[in-house]
Amino acid sequence: MKILSLDLGDRWVGTALSDGFGVSCKPYKTVELNGLDAFLALTIPQERITTVVVGYPKTFSGGQSEQTLRIVAKKEELEKKFGNVNDVQITWILWDERLSSKRAAELHHNAKSPEDKRKSHSIAAAFILQSYLDHLEFKKNMDNF
Repeated sequence: MKILSLDLGDRWVGTALSDGFGVSCKPYKTVELNGLDAFLALTIPQERITTVVVGYPKTFSGGQSEQTLRIVAKKEELEKKFGNVNDVQITWILWDERLSSKRAAELHHNAKSPEDKRKSHSIAAAFILQSYLDHLEFKKNMDNF
């Protein structure tokens, strides 16, 4: 089981991939939004993705903004296109991403080149995915408690 996360932006999409056990993850690629469908069509079967976690940009008060609504609409669009790939059902999940971009920027604060700045999107995707993986592990441990 591999999980892919997406940090959807207006121009760039950061991605991260979990390991095969769903325990840890790493930043993967940053792709242009207009190339996302081609990226997913290639990556989902190649990496044997079973779940896609999409960063959900709630406001600090937990509400929705224009950006939140755009992300939800894009997630629903992608889910329709890539809900089933090669007869494999793909689960699509919205996951709270508050502060992930800020954490990525702090970690990558010396980024000067455009390439380095693009990489920060995938670092944010990795923060989102690791939060989700930690949640799954916690839930599993609580079920066995």
